[in-house]
Amino acid sequence: MSATPATPATPSTPATPGQPPAPPVLPVLQADCANCFALCCVALPFAKSTDFAANKAAGTPCKNLQDDFRCGIHTRLRDKGFQGCTVFDCFGAGQQVSQVTFGGRDWRAHPGTAGAMYEVFPVMRQLHELLFYVTGALALPAAAPLHAELRRAQAETAQWTAADADALTRLDVGALRGRVNTLLLRASELARAKAPARKRNHRGADLMGARLAGCDLRGANFRGAYLIAADLSGADLRGADLIGADFRDADLRGADLRGALFLTQPQLGAARGDAATRIPSTLVRPAHWSA
Repeated sequence: MSATPATPATPSTPATPGQPPAPPVLPVLQADCANCFALCCVALPFAKSTDFAANKAAGTPCKNLQDDFRCGIHTRLRDKGFQGCTVFDCFGAGQQVSQVTFGGRDWRAHPGTAGAMYEVFPVMRQLHELLFYVTGALALPAAAPLHAELRRAQAETAQWTAADADALTRLDVGALRGRVNTLLLRASELARAKAPARKRNHRGADLMGARLAGCDLRGANFRGAYLIAADLSGADLRGADLIGADFRDADLRGADLRGALFLTQPQLGAARGDAATRIPSTLVRPAHWSA
């Protein structure tokens, strides 16, 4: 059973009689590293691979972390073999844990907070990621029949982001994800109902290295699909559901991703694209993409 938040979230503005309540005030869903105590560089583990040049245990500071919580090789991460760092995004969970949950007390000056801080960070990241997806679903006109349910899910999730560390460590975040994901799936189905490729269901499919160049994939379902090193150059992915799809080293040169559902910045960062790749206006073209 889920725990109850120990502290309330920033409240919604009280509703005028006969009017729906104002939406909750959401935490920032974009990373602000200057206000984070480098939690992704400490709390999370990584293994030596094509994404990381060395092994690191959870709770151990990365060897490249400086005393000011900045990365010593930030501008050279790819060159130094730390590509995985360049595609990670906490969706703003880092500064939320650092400045809200722990009130600006960092794990160096207050070592007693370290264990709880490292435990809370992955939970907070999941909450922020859910808020990112729910906010995206609320922007879909076709999902209007679900907007009331989505707003309730948004308010509940936002409330948890303001809970204290003890409540967050007891939260059954998996159960919350399950409830929210059901709504996101229904929103996706409504949004893709009239798309040409809506019947192309590749949910969870192994499409590593698949040759999909130039394909009309508008409205296709790629939820959780493995698209590692897939050739999607010139493909039309408008309206495709891309939630959780693995785009590591996928070729997106010339592809059209405008209006793609639930596309994230880390997914773009993991792929290869160019100046001809069309992306949603809410996302940023990765610096490493070719001109």
